[in-house]
Amino acid sequence: MKITWLGHSAFRIETAKAKILIDPFFTGNPAFDESTRRDATAGLTHVLLTHGHGDHVGDTLAIAGETGATVFANADLAAWLGSKGAANVDMGNTGGTVHFDGFSVTFVNALHSSAQITEDGVSHSLGSANGLVLHFEDEPTLYHMGDTDIFSDMALVQELHQPDIGLVPIGDRFTMGGAVAALACRRYFKFGTVIPCHYGSFGVLDQTADTFVAAMDGVGTTVEVPKVGDAVSR
Repeated sequence: MKITWLGHSAFRIETAKAKILIDPFFTGNPAFDESTRRDATAGLTHVLLTHGHGDHVGDTLAIAGETGATVFANADLAAWLGSKGAANVDMGNTGGTVHFDGFSVTFVNALHSSAQITEDGVSHSLGSANGLVLHFEDEPTLYHMGDTDIFSDMALVQELHQPDIGLVPIGDRFTMGGAVAALACRRYFKFGTVIPCHYGSFGVLDQTADTFVAAMDGVGTTVEVPKVGDAVSR
């Protein structure tokens, strides 16, 4: 498995059978290098969305139109994207699991909001905020937490799914900060590898992963802090 951080909460996940983008916020993302866009979308099979905020839905409509990739989101968000022209849309909701070729996706809880105010000035309620657990054939299980605070039912995510890799928001203000994110990882999970995200993009967010890295010291979990555009292989 190859995991490439694309800035903010956007990741590209590559396996033998799938090329996946999660929360592809490219346009307007100060951390994204536009020159890497072609590589980010090459061979794309799926776009997965944690929730409806603009910094997570991002370029989904354009990418779906360019690539024909399946867009997967909660039912409300998926229906809204379909109404905006996304042709190949699939949906689920909290607690549900959907199987694709070579992997499955389960929607789990996240503590966050999900409405979006669009160009027409209208606020659209776009379902629940979620984390996504991806189970692969012969690959590590990956958990993208989405945007969230710590919550005690993370223990159930661990019990039910036993994720090997955690993609963890640490930027504070809109999600948990680094120290709390580390507490979540330490208390509730047995990750082999964690990769922090949702930081360093906007000025109101924490600009480095230093607090998270320091708070994870001594846990025995590998903390990867890639530069934007760099890949981690597992």
